[in-house]
Amino acid sequence: MIMTMKNKFLISFLTIATVGACTYDFPEQVEPTSGDANFTKIVSIGSSLTAGFSNGALYTAAQQASFPAILASQIKLIGGGDFNQPDINAVNGCYNPLNCAAAGRLRLKGLTSPRPTPITPGNPITPYTGDKSKLNNFGVYGISIQLSLAAATSGPASGANPYYNPYFARFAASPSVNGTTGSSMIADASAALANGGTFFTFWLGADDVLGYALNGADQNDPSKPMTSIGTFTGAYTLALNTVIGANANTKGVVSNIPDITSLPHFSLVPYNPIPLDAATAGALTTGFAGYNAAVDGLKNPAFGGAFGTAAQLDARKVTFASGNNKILIIDESVSSLKAGFDQLKALGAMNDAQRAALVPYEQVRQTTPTDLIPLGTSSILGTPGAFGIRGLSEPLLDKYILVPTEITDIQSRTSAFNTHISSSVSSSDRLTLVDAAKILKDLKAAPASINGSSLSSSISPPFGAFSTDGIHPNSRGYAYLANKFIEAINAKWKSSIPLCNPNDYVANELPIP
Repeated sequence: MIMTMKNKFLISFLTIATVGACTYDFPEQVEPTSGDANFTKIVSIGSSLTAGFSNGALYTAAQQASFPAILASQIKLIGGGDFNQPDINAVNGCYNPLNCAAAGRLRLKGLTSPRPTPITPGNPITPYTGDKSKLNNFGVYGISIQLSLAAATSGPASGANPYYNPYFARFAASPSVNGTTGSSMIADASAALANGGTFFTFWLGADDVLGYALNGADQNDPSKPMTSIGTFTGAYTLALNTVIGANANTKGVVSNIPDITSLPHFSLVPYNPIPLDAATAGALTTGFAGYNAAVDGLKNPAFGGAFGTAAQLDARKVTFASGNNKILIIDESVSSLKAGFDQLKALGAMNDAQRAALVPYEQVRQTTPTDLIPLGTSSILGTPGAFGIRGLSEPLLDKYILVPTEITDIQSRTSAFNTHISSSVSSSDRLTLVDAAKILKDLKAAPASINGSSLSSSISPPFGAFSTDGIHPNSRGYAYLANKFIEAINAKWKSSIPLCNPNDYVANELPIP
């Protein structure tokens, strides 16, 4: 019976909150002018958010609706130049860069409880065949601030080079053959600015926290660390100064880093997503009777509270009930009960077999509203694990959940990065800031109303601003962000770049059966 429940674990994505929406008004039309800035040649530098990544992939339709492309199209109305992107020439793109021929972009599938599902087949990442010297968009998926400066991202493509990035290598001016010489993203973008560039956008830093968060803040996976503050500030200063120094006549707009809690990927799945009937819930709870009895045994005054207060130990007990249930997880931030269980065995309260059965549960608890469950975790809930049903009788590993201490660490690091970004921008009169952190936080707090149409911090069609990966905007969301860049530019340089109408851009597709 438990096995049939896994398709019910995702919440419905079709519920849209529109109450308390803020109003998005277009300004009075004025004569378009560039003001105190020159937009003849724009260069955009950043990560996947700049590339137009959407629905878990880089593909043609999404790339054409990247926020820099939309920004450039509006600037062209006041005499701006052409904006060339490294065309990917892919209908569905590559959902998994390590096996890109297997699956393409995500779409919503299932009418009762839609879930993001890859399209098969996907498209391999092929080299860019256009004129690299004329490129304007230098947005690269998965690029951290350090790697934006590294030639190794452009090659070689081998297991010996963990920094290789196929999304950059495909359009790098000089792909590296040894990992030390050749192009870096910052070097190529700076060369484009030096060659007649007049204005730039700069949005880097998100991947210095995002990969770590997406991996559940897994301390045991060194491939996806969170960048240290010292490393970030040094690399960010070098990267931004290199870009500014490429051409003394350029001006630019810089964006900061969104808080992960503003992204639907970390909020769509509730802390109690597992529906159970009364019989199944009762059977599961009975299965934990021995564990719960052992936890109660640690309340004995003879232990002197060494394993926690009665309330703390009660919070570690595992129970299930009819209705929606919490997820059983391993939380590395809570104290291990190993020593306590060992003492109970030594006192004769359990035998060897009973003690051995408790080994997987020495550091478990069930989720609470303060935990964040990444969207991808929903796909494994209720599936067979090594010795039970994952999330129910078998606890999920820490990497599948963000617990409060991990969330606090990520938010603190993001805040420190944003403080440095703000300081870097304020130190130069050639720069202005787009506060993406506040923009997305406000959108989550209340949907925006655009010409009578709602735009929400959701993946739900037709009003959600985010694509089905829950991290990157969809085309309408990117248009909304492009307008925020335009507003910042107009305010700083007395320009009058017309805003676009986000309603002219497509949102997510309706779910398919």
